[in-house]
Amino acid sequence: MRNGIKEVAEVLQKEKPESHAHLYGTGEFAQIYGIVSFYPIWMGTLVVVHIAGFPVEEGECEGRIWGFHIHEGSECTGNETDPFANTKLHYNPSDCPHPEHAGDLPPLFSNHGIAMQIFYTDRFQPEEIIGCTVVIHDMPDDFHTQPSGDSGSKIACGEIVKQ
Repeated sequence: MRNGIKEVAEVLQKEKPESHAHLYGTGEFAQIYGIVSFYPIWMGTLVVVHIAGFPVEEGECEGRIWGFHIHEGSECTGNETDPFANTKLHYNPSDCPHPEHAGDLPPLFSNHGIAMQIFYTDRFQPEEIIGCTVVIHDMPDDFHTQPSGDSGSKIACGEIVKQ
């Protein structure tokens, strides 16, 4: 990891992600869409997030923060009250308390309707989450409340598939 920034740049330029998810919103958030890509690096995963279509809020102190997690369920399906109910609980193969679940991810910060981020985690490998789902929630995770951070309703979802 001595040349971390250089290695990350090389991965992003030369490699294809090992897995990815195309996200889409539902209900009042139907305009949300994007992709999350998962690259193997340093015995962990480089996560690259591009999401657009968040509601645009005006003003100096505006811009929403959204909860962001990997869930153990394999389908972005559900019912009338929870359109993504089949995403199930947070991905947590080691049975850790919240926010140490492997599926607990940094929140998304919306800027003019767009959220982008790149981060590294050693909590999972890209191949381990194939068949899981990525979920955006309408509230930021509080990193305290058990079992899932009180992050509100599921508003967007993507199924993680092999590249």
